[in-house]
Amino acid sequence: MKFSEYRQYDATGLADLVRKGETCAQELLDVAITAADQFQESLNAIVVRCDEQARQQALSPVPGPFSGVPFLTKDLFQEMAGEPANSGCRALHRAGFRAKEDAEIVRRWRASGVIIFGRTNTPEFGIKAVTEPELFGPARNPWNVRHTPGGSSGGSAAAVAAGIVPMAGANDGGGSIRIPAAHCGLFGLKPTRGRTPWGPTVTEQLQGCAMNHVVSRSVRDSAAMLDATHGPETGSLTRLAPPAHSFLQSCERDPSPLRIAFCTDSPLGTRVHEDARKAVMQTVALLESLGHHVEEAAPELDGVLSAQYFLTQWFCNVAQTVDDVTRQTGCAADEFELDTRALHAFGSAIKGPALIDAQIGSVKQAVLLARFHQQYDLWLTPTLGMPPAQIGEVATPWLERQAMKALIKTPIMAWVQHSGIAQKVARENLKWVPFTQLANITGVPAMSVPLYQTAKGLPLGVQFVAGTGREDLLFQLAAQLERAAPWSGLAPM
Repeated sequence: MKFSEYRQYDATGLADLVRKGETCAQELLDVAITAADQFQESLNAIVVRCDEQARQQALSPVPGPFSGVPFLTKDLFQEMAGEPANSGCRALHRAGFRAKEDAEIVRRWRASGVIIFGRTNTPEFGIKAVTEPELFGPARNPWNVRHTPGGSSGGSAAAVAAGIVPMAGANDGGGSIRIPAAHCGLFGLKPTRGRTPWGPTVTEQLQGCAMNHVVSRSVRDSAAMLDATHGPETGSLTRLAPPAHSFLQSCERDPSPLRIAFCTDSPLGTRVHEDARKAVMQTVALLESLGHHVEEAAPELDGVLSAQYFLTQWFCNVAQTVDDVTRQTGCAADEFELDTRALHAFGSAIKGPALIDAQIGSVKQAVLLARFHQQYDLWLTPTLGMPPAQIGEVATPWLERQAMKALIKTPIMAWVQHSGIAQKVARENLKWVPFTQLANITGVPAMSVPLYQTAKGLPLGVQFVAGTGREDLLFQLAAQLERAAPWSGLAPM
């Protein structure tokens, strides 16, 4: 099979070819490995390779919905037994840290039949919305290599957009599935809190804000993979009722006319690029043509307060992660990136009551959002506040980096008094992605759909947010939009 033929199929289509005997797992893997080699220099999407183990698995692929389909995991939390687990961190890389066992999500992916041959680039501990780790260097967007593929699942998104694999592992703690999907012209869905596993070492990452799933080119691949992976694990804190029908079945029929609210204003009061607004308004017109009722409205939420709740939990999580890696490796502080060290210091200064207040506040936001979803089936916003940034454009400015270096050396309480620097840096980063974090702190499902391109030819997704447990509704609408405005034929490079 030639690459030009291979990339025309989604994962479901490739699995069908294997099932019919028209190709085999070894042939598909050969094409994927050759493509990975070809694109590595230009995209820097894959940071760990396990080709030989994959070739052995391809000799007798596991039966399943994706039997024989090449696949990549993200080099963050999606551990593979015996393989490096770097998390974009120099300390872990220097220590030669390797996973002792498969993560539960990886076990379920393997049971679906995929053949995993590598792990993808991610920012250090996934803390940024761009994928530019100092350890491995930046991943690049196949649509224009001067631009970022987004983050933190940027390596996965770049690999899927380039056609190396039709689908790849991703996770989302503040938008890290939806953001790179929007950057790279892909479909990306963050499941409801508790829908997919995080074990075996922890059952809910980032207090349940973070979820594992995939980025894909087709809606049906995402739906079928969620069918294969959803459900509680040992020790699950959140246990959702299983869907009445499979998620894949949801893709097969159009939804009844939906009541959809839309908004294009940033919840942080930051500027929203005209292209992001146009993407939403173009989608509004498409929705109306399909018979849906669409009107401008937004939940009665304080967006700035929601961001503060998110950042408080985020900073504390970074602090705990850095402390844990330091204990594991005995590394020096300078083996972490400066931005990571700054967030560690700030998170370490946050007192317990402030963290609890942020968690309680997030629950209150979830209640307000649930009330909104009693009136509207879905909420439509831009996924990104601006088109994909150029490589380095979102980096912390030099002056603020110098301030960080000085503040890190001060007593811990000084961080409380001078915390404005951390809030400013966070706000500067969030202005690119102000729409995604709400779904994380409230635990609801949300998706980015690739319905728009800028005049410069860069993708720019739109986001739909649903009520708790309503992935079925998101898949149903996404599949309808995919049929009405197909994007599978749009390809970079």
